Amino acid sequence: MIRGVRGATTVTEDRAELIFRETETLVKDIVNENNIQPEDIISVLISTTPDITSGFPAKAVRSIEGWQYVPTMCTHEMSVPNALPLCIRVLLHVNTELSQKDVRHIYLNNAVSLRPDLVQEANK
Repeated sequence: MIRGVRGATTVTEDRAELIFRETETLVKDIVNENNIQPEDIISVLISTTPDITSGFPAKAVRSIEGWQYVPTMCTHEMSVPNALPLCIRVLLHVNTELSQKDVRHIYLNNAVSLRPDLVQEANK
């Protein structure tokens, strides 16, 4: 079964080291919460808001031990008025036995405001 596993985080400013650190933290939390191994991952799509330009979040993903062969791609989100700034979103396509309702999507930092329903479910 192929499932999409979502997550998002934010950085406090557009600096490469922050982008890499927060992206790595987010991805590691997603895989830990869902018991995902690198070989289970079909692909990773990462988007950033247009105000993030100083580094590719995919570089952080590829630097995780065992992830060098995981297909990863970055793109920018649409520029929507009043959107959450400095946001990094991740979508992992994975082979998993989890049912859709049991997948744990992870939202960190200011990104918890994007899906408070999922953050509340995770804290039950």
